[in-house]
Amino acid sequence: MTTTPAHDQRIAQMTFASVYPHYVNKIEKKGRTKKELHTVIEWLTSYDESTLSELIKQKVTFETFFKNAKLNSNAHLITGVICGYRIEKINTALTKNSISG
Repeated sequence: MTTTPAHDQRIAQMTFASVYPHYVNKIEKKGRTKKELHTVIEWLTSYDESTLSELIKQKVTFETFFKNAKLNSNAHLITGVICGYRIEKINTALTKNSISG
């Protein structure tokens, strides 16, 4: 997936807080729990539950969210399809992280 600069900027300026409820809805529809989501987010970003809660309250952008994260060294191994996009074919790191998170 190749993105445009305008798309990349739109993703960068979206707040994590605005997308987080969609993550929760999606995983719950698949029979998973918010606790499992938080485990995955912590694995990917090193943000524990209290830090995650604070970032949501602060309404940080995806750009800030991932800029300050300590991404797991194995994050590049994530594969699959999210929202119709094959993760391993996404070229922009921020877009890849925001939809696989």
